[in-house]
Amino acid sequence: MKKSNKNNTSLNEYFLLKMEKEEQMLNNFEAKFPIKKIAIRDKNLWRYAEGIPLDQNNKISFNEGFTPLLAEKIAGKTVFIKQEQLFSSGSYKDRGATVLISKVQQLGIKKILNDSSGNAACAIAAYAAKAKINCEIYVPENTSAAKTNQIKAYGATIKKIKGDREDTANAAMKAAQKTYYASHCFNPWFFEGTKTFAFEVCEQLGWKAPDAVILPCGNGTLVLGCYKGFVQLAKAGVITKIPKIIAIQAANCSPLAEMFSKKLSEIPSIKKNITIAEGIAIANPPRAIQIIDAIKKTNGFFIKVSETEIKKSWKKMALRGHFIEHTSAATIAGLEKFLKNNDEKLVVSLFSSHGLKNH
Repeated sequence: MKKSNKNNTSLNEYFLLKMEKEEQMLNNFEAKFPIKKIAIRDKNLWRYAEGIPLDQNNKISFNEGFTPLLAEKIAGKTVFIKQEQLFSSGSYKDRGATVLISKVQQLGIKKILNDSSGNAACAIAAYAAKAKINCEIYVPENTSAAKTNQIKAYGATIKKIKGDREDTANAAMKAAQKTYYASHCFNPWFFEGTKTFAFEVCEQLGWKAPDAVILPCGNGTLVLGCYKGFVQLAKAGVITKIPKIIAIQAANCSPLAEMFSKKLSEIPSIKKNITIAEGIAIANPPRAIQIIDAIKKTNGFFIKVSETEIKKSWKKMALRGHFIEHTSAATIAGLEKFLKNNDEKLVVSLFSSHGLKNH
C-alpha cells in the first residue's frame, strides 16, 4: 500500500501501515473464475467464490449482488446502468460490507466502529446487526436525517462529530486504536467486496470488459475495487483488456480531479464548498495516490460536475422512474458529459444509491 500525502494526519499513516501486511496478502491472491461452475450458482456476489479469499461457510449475507444491468439512452447513446441502489441498505456499499463483516465475524470480533457520511455506515450497521456485532458509527453532524435514522434502526450507536468529513475520520481513528476499525477506506477487506462490481459487469456482458466504466469518486472505494476486479479478471485470462475508469467528482469538492489535472503528487488544499452529492464530498481521501494511479493505468480521467448539472440529472432520471440519491445523479451528470465528448461504444455506469437516502 502506498502512503498518503503529507496533508493527511499521522493517524492516517498509522492505519495505512497497520493494515499494509494484510493488504499485501490480499493483493497477492490469485483469483480464479471457473465460468461453468459460476453459471449454475446462486445469483449473488458470492458466486465468485474462487475470487474472494474468504471462507464462505460462515458468511454474513443478505443474498446480495448481481444487480440488474439496464440499457438506458443517455446523450443519444445506449449505455448500461447497474442498479446498485437495489441493495438491502440502499447502496453499492453493501458489496464491501458483506465481505468485511464476514471477515470480522470469522475473527470472532464483537465490537467495531466505522466513520462515514452515510451510505457506508448504513451498510456496515446493517451487516453488523445481522451478525449481532456491536457497532459504533461516527458521522459528520450535518449528515442527512434519512441516513442517521437508518443507521439507528439497525441498532448501531451514532457519534455525531462537529466539523466536516475529515474531522469525523480523525475522531474515529483515535477511537479505533482500541476498537476494530471496520473502515471502508482503510480496511482492505472492504475492497474485496467492491471488486465484485467488475466481476458482475463482465459476466453480464458475456464475460467481456466494457470500453469504459463511469464511477463516483470520493474515498474511491468503488474505483479501487473495480480496478482490482478488472485486473484480476485480466490476469485470469477472462478478459483481454481493462476498461477506462472515469471518476466523477462534484465541482464543489474535487481534490482528486485537481490533483490529476495538475499532475500533483499530493492532494491540493481546496476550498470545500457544500455539495448535494454528499457521498463524494471528501476533501482529503486517504488513498488519493492509489486512486490516481488506478485511473492513470486504465487511461482514464476525472470529470467534474456542477450543482446545477447534478440537479438536472436527478430530475431527468426521476422522470424516467429512477429515484436516486444526488450522489448517483452526479455520476449520471458526469456520464452525460463523457458521452458527449468520447466515442467508446460499450459504456457502463451505475445508480450508486437510492433516492430515499436524501429524503
